[in-house]
Amino acid sequence: MSEMNEWKLRETMCEIGRRIYNKGFAAANDGNISYRLSEDRVLCTPTRVSKGFMKPDDLCIIDMDGKQVSGKRKRSSEMLLHLTALKARPDLRSCVHCHPPHATAFAVAREPVPKCVLPEIEVFLGEIAISPYETPGGQAFADTILPYVKDTETILLANHGTLTLGTDLEDAYFKTEIIDAYCRILILAKQIGRVNYYGDDKAAELIKLKPLLGIPDPRLTRGLENCDLCGNSLFREGYGDFSPEAKVFVHPKLIDQAAQAGETSTCGCTVGRAEFPGSAAAPAPSAKPSANGSASGNGSASGTDVDALVRSITDQVMSALNGSAK
Repeated sequence: MSEMNEWKLRETMCEIGRRIYNKGFAAANDGNISYRLSEDRVLCTPTRVSKGFMKPDDLCIIDMDGKQVSGKRKRSSEMLLHLTALKARPDLRSCVHCHPPHATAFAVAREPVPKCVLPEIEVFLGEIAISPYETPGGQAFADTILPYVKDTETILLANHGTLTLGTDLEDAYFKTEIIDAYCRILILAKQIGRVNYYGDDKAAELIKLKPLLGIPDPRLTRGLENCDLCGNSLFREGYGDFSPEAKVFVHPKLIDQAAQAGETSTCGCTVGRAEFPGSAAAPAPSAKPSANGSASGNGSASGTDVDALVRSITDQVMSALNGSAK
């Protein structure tokens, strides 16, 4: 790579830093950005420098083990997160980590970001994961993204912020901007009334458009493009001990599934489990149906009683979600 090309990349990284700072995605000295220059060299932002006021010669170059190769300022301690992501995704070159407020609110609440709401999100982001919390800076923190990063380029870091990956600096940054705008829309919609979802057929149409746009999606290779898309997530089941549970932005399909946790759909996909916040309208935790069809808790029910219980729970939860619970 020529010196001119590297200098241009440095200028672009500083410009991305200004956008992040001006958007309110990184207060003070928060956030960090990286770009893979070559197989064993990564350009990155320094520690304790505001992303809004960086200069090209403030930036550092490190190797793939995190050792600083050049730069008058020390590299960010969170570069291990970037390097772990770049090693897992050799097809991508850039990472952006910051704290966009609306997306970070979902990360703090550990609220899964719902699908089947905005077409642009399905096409340009796809699945969005939440990785478990770990103290930032070390390799243990960096490793929290490993179960997810091969299936998504947008990850919420629990109680921390976001990590987005891209083919170049702007691509990685745009995903940060998109996820925060989407989370803001979800919060506003919930304040106005409720979030409405489109169906699986429309979601499948969007996913099948992605190859035409040169955008890969792991759900296509796994045969999930026609499989209960709005009710299932790649990250809801099977990714270790950490499993964020939907509490507010719940697709209607998951409401019935909450009363039948562990049921398998006809296409073979495992149905996810949704928990709902405690309220006067929500079912008590002890009233969940058990595997044999009876309701556990202080009493028991079977047959038509169970059906009536499920209908009652569904009606109450829908009432609570619509803001009409008394």
